[in-house]
Amino acid sequence: MRLADALADTPANVSDELFDALKAHYTVEQMMELAAFCAQENYRARWNRLADVGSDGFYRVKQPETHAAD
Repeated sequence: MRLADALADTPANVSDELFDALKAHYTVEQMMELAAFCAQENYRARWNRLADVGSDGFYRVKQPETHAAD
């Protein structure tokens, strides 16, 4: 999901930290396939805006936790 979020940003921004984390689990070829899938889904989501198709709310960006001051 972090990769999808990074690629959906304008401009897309995959940090070195994220790339290294992905590299620990995937080959470069697998990361390219993941990126292609993310790009296709981003394209489809943007296309949905033209038709005013809303989200079903299955995914929500996790907000950073806040801690009350002691």
